Amino acid sequence: MSEQDLERDLEAILFSAGEPLTPKRLAAVTGAPETAVKTALEALGKRLTGGIRLAHATGAYRLVTAPEAAETVRAFLEDTSRSDLTRAALETLAIIAYRGPITRAGIEHVRGVASEAMIRNLMARGLISETSRSNEAGRPWQYEVSHTFLQHFGLASTADLPPLPEGAA
Repeated sequence: MSEQDLERDLEAILFSAGEPLTPKRLAAVTGAPETAVKTALEALGKRLTGGIRLAHATGAYRLVTAPEAAETVRAFLEDTSRSDLTRAALETLAIIAYRGPITRAGIEHVRGVASEAMIRNLMARGLISETSRSNEAGRPWQYEVSHTFLQHFGLASTADLPPLPEGAA
């Protein structure tokens, strides 16, 4: 496989992936040596200087939008997410984002209403995921926002969420 072909394939894989990928994983998928993958990733990073950039952290790579386009992308995504999600779904998502990992009972305690349908809806959209079992009786699932949620809202982690207004916690 030529360097250009490898770079093209890596770009396509990273575009399609829902999560950051390590050079080791990319090497396994492409069949190329890890050193060749790292060289191609470096070349890809230099080539992508427009609206899409190659980002890497903790040894993994992903495609992200350019920081210069952040406000426009954020406005688009907020408009899209508001039109697609009901108020109840957004409320449930906010609780999970700020308090996760949290069980369904914890979500329902905050909301004051049953939330099973909202949780199913958010999981189906890939915005939240079951992360672990709680130590509470019955060992219920705990929910956290997903990488898709973070990517959708342009966040590196939930620590980047805006602070809650006083009295909202």
